Amino acid sequence: MPAPRRHSFDLPSEAHTLALAAALAHSAPPGIEIHLIGELAAGKTAFSRGFLRALGHQGAVKSPTFTLVETYAIDARDGLCTVHHFDLYRLGDPEELHYLGFEDYRRPDALCLIEWPSRGGRLLTPSITVTLTVTGLESRRAVVEFDSAIAEERVAEFATRVANIK
Repeated sequence: MPAPRRHSFDLPSEAHTLALAAALAHSAPPGIEIHLIGELAAGKTAFSRGFLRALGHQGAVKSPTFTLVETYAIDARDGLCTVHHFDLYRLGDPEELHYLGFEDYRRPDALCLIEWPSRGGRLLTPSITVTLTVTGLESRRAVVEFDSAIAEERVAEFATRVANIK
């Protein structure tokens, strides 16, 4: 029986958010978009930090609110991994993605983490969607949905990895 495409998690602390992000980082194939959805302070940037650290990034991870994109070239165990972290909160019109050269970031050897993907309209295509909801001062609820065939190939691996989050 195949693993479900949609997974829900109660995350009592930021440490749990980071652990969930790490599980996804180790399960996500290159060449996909991961959409991070949630209100301000829902934990999208914390999730991104956990994702990048799990891949081996050692430096600071900041929200690219003003730069719109931060690119991380990570020397991972299995070779170089490029992650483009977008924050589209300040995007005024989806067409601005063309001016950013967004299509150039979509590469088979790179991942795109995208905060506020709704600002990109129909120009974005999620492979995985992570929705974070604030449930308390430190706690969050996360729903992870695998939205594409290439991502669905990794659902079982992800399910195994998240089973170990305590």
